[in-house]
Amino acid sequence: MSPNPSGLGQATDRRTFIAAAGAAGAAAASGASLAGVQVAQAQPAPSAGPADLRPVITRKAGKADVTLTALGLGTFLTFDLLPGADRRHLRDVTRTYVDANVGVVDTSPLYGTGEVSTGAFLSAMGVSDKLFISNKIWSTGDFLADESHALRSFEQSLLRLWRSKIDLMFCHSLVNVDVALPILRAWKKEGRLGHVGASHHENPYHPILAALVERDQLDFVQVNYSIFNRGAEERLLRAAADKGVGVFVNMPLEKGRLHKVVGTRPLPDFAKEFGATTWAEFFIKWVMGNPAVTTVLTATSNPAHAAENVAALRGPLPDQAMRQRMVRHMETIPGFDTLASLPWYPDKQAQYQGVIRREQARLRQRSA
Repeated sequence: MSPNPSGLGQATDRRTFIAAAGAAGAAAASGASLAGVQVAQAQPAPSAGPADLRPVITRKAGKADVTLTALGLGTFLTFDLLPGADRRHLRDVTRTYVDANVGVVDTSPLYGTGEVSTGAFLSAMGVSDKLFISNKIWSTGDFLADESHALRSFEQSLLRLWRSKIDLMFCHSLVNVDVALPILRAWKKEGRLGHVGASHHENPYHPILAALVERDQLDFVQVNYSIFNRGAEERLLRAAADKGVGVFVNMPLEKGRLHKVVGTRPLPDFAKEFGATTWAEFFIKWVMGNPAVTTVLTATSNPAHAAENVAALRGPLPDQAMRQRMVRHMETIPGFDTLASLPWYPDKQAQYQGVIRREQARLRQRSA
C-alpha cells in the first residue's frame, strides 16, 4: 500500500500539527473551541472519484515501521453476544470492513464473546493472517512478575483467532502495567508478537500513557479521542508524534452519543468540502484529520452503519482550519456540551446484551 494516499505528510506535518495544536491543549481538555490555533495545513487530498477506485488512507507508525489503514474494526460490546445467539449481522459487518480493504482489527479476550466471533469470521473469510490484529492483556499473575495468567490469556487468544502470532498486544487499561510491559517486551523478543502497546479509554489516564511514550516504553498507544473529547491533544498525541509511536483511537463516535446529539439534523454544507456524506464520516474524518493518529477504531453491529464507517477511509480529509470549523459547528448544537452525561449507546441498551452486560447485571443484583 502507498504510505500516504491521502496527501497528508507523515513526519514533518505530523509534528508541526501536534506542536501547534498543543497550544490549545487545556482548552481541548475542557471541551473549549480550538478556534484560533495556527497549524500547518495539509496538502490537497486526491480529487474525489468513485469510492471503489480511490485509494484507502494509510498512516505509517514510524517507530514500529509499519503502515496501516487509517480505519480499523473495533469489537467491544458490539460483538459480544450470548452463546447461541444469531450473529450473522456481525459476520456481515466484518465482511463490509474486509471488502473495503480495512486492514486493522482490534479485539480482546475481555470483550465477552467478541474475540470468538472475530476469530471465526476472519478465519472463515481466509483473511486472519492477512490483517493486522491487535489484542489485549489484562492480567496480574499469582505473584510479582508471574506471567502465567497473561500467558494463558495470550495462548487462548491465539487459539480463538487462529493465529500463530499477534501483531500488537496492548496492556489494557494499564492493568499491572509495570509488570505487564516487560512481559510483552519479552514476548516480542521471542517472536510471539510484533509490537507492544498500552491502552485506556478515560482522560485521567492520559498522563500515564504519555509518560510511557516519552520514556520509549511503547510502540503503540490506544486512547479515547473524538471531536467532543479532545483531551488527548494536551500531551499524549504530541508525545506520540515526537516519538513516532503509533496511535490507535477508541471512542471516535463516543459510543453512539455523537449521533444521539445530532439526531436527524442535516450535515452542514461545508462537509462537502472533505467529502463527508454522513455524520459518521464527519466525525471519523475529524479524528483522521489529526496526523498523529494512525488508526481510528470504529465499532458497530449494524451492517448499514458499517458501510457509513468504511466510507471515511477514502477521499479527502479536513485540514486543521476545517477541523476547527467542525468543532465550532458542533458547539452550536444543543446537547453537545453535555454529551458526557449520556449513557453509552443511548437507545441501544437492549441491543448490546451479551456476556459482559449479563454479568454486570448479576453483580449489581448480588451487591445491591
